Amino acid sequence: MSLSVESRVVQGQRDQERPAEKTTGPGARGSGRTGAAFRGLGLVVGLAALVLVGLLSIWVGTRGIPFTATWNVLWNPDGSETSVIIHDYRIPRTLLGLLVGTALGLAGALMQALTRNPLADPGMLGVNLGASAGVVIAIAFFGVAAPLGYVWFALAGAAAASVGVHLLGSSGRKLASPERLVVAGAAVTAVLYAFNWAILLLNPRAFDQFRFWTVGSLAGRYYDIVLMALPFVGVGLLVALVLAPSLNALAMGDQMGRALGVNVGRTRALGAVAVMLLCGAATAAAGPIGFVGLAVPHIARFVVGPDQRWVFAYSMLIAPVLLIGSDILGRVLGAPGEVQVGIVMAFIGAPLFIALCRRRKLVML
Repeated sequence: MSLSVESRVVQGQRDQERPAEKTTGPGARGSGRTGAAFRGLGLVVGLAALVLVGLLSIWVGTRGIPFTATWNVLWNPDGSETSVIIHDYRIPRTLLGLLVGTALGLAGALMQALTRNPLADPGMLGVNLGASAGVVIAIAFFGVAAPLGYVWFALAGAAAASVGVHLLGSSGRKLASPERLVVAGAAVTAVLYAFNWAILLLNPRAFDQFRFWTVGSLAGRYYDIVLMALPFVGVGLLVALVLAPSLNALAMGDQMGRALGVNVGRTRALGAVAVMLLCGAATAAAGPIGFVGLAVPHIARFVVGPDQRWVFAYSMLIAPVLLIGSDILGRVLGAPGEVQVGIVMAFIGAPLFIALCRRRKLVML
């Protein structure tokens, strides 16, 4: 999408999100205790759905295991082959799906709130391409071959890209406004894209390794990857939740936000740090997975309205349900092999987001 379209969407979103009564989702129909009860019930339903897909992820795989046997070794590991499959492969994979989905969903909601752009996703700040650049450097120049080795380079690349975008967006005497961040993100993304492919085309070995990471997958990741990403996602989650009330004020514009006591520059800087931590850790651990951070916040807003506190909470539940469900679908469709979750997510997320755009009239051409 061209920048001119994005900038028009940024301008139009201010009027769309300003009055709460204009929202069309079910969560906006009730008010007071009724609305809070509906939203609370939705959280319970979302949590139940998350538990269900988690159990399905542990049970369903390329090798068929009866549910009773899965349930028994889940609570009583006995060292058998079935126990090894469940505890060493499927449980870490499910936990990583939970972690990555939560991070991407929250990062997408935060990114759209920061830029007031309904088409924003974590990649707009150059985080995905920064992480990819880190992996390319790790493979091409340092000979790193293991996923755990990629992770630290990917995190460093994501951090460098986020800092670069924020510095460009706040260059001169002006603050990093949503429009300036979008333009800076597009510029950094273009540079990193050219850098990555210049290195990969000159190094066939690096390209051969990189293509397995860049498709986006939860397979082949173990507890060490989960434990590595957990603290980064945890800190990013806490920062994002703390910023939610300030982002509600900024939805009415920077001037109104300042009048309500919000430090606009600090809020955007902390928001960029949270996006970097969330999306950087998720991308480093599982590779770039699209459409989760783009589509999920729209589903959440349709259900609960524009209040960022509820949007963040729902995004943190809906995203892992969607991601783990897509991973399960990839195992079923690709049996006896599997289809990587990044591919499945693209096939599911693209039509879903197109339907949301048509329903909510988000794209104004």
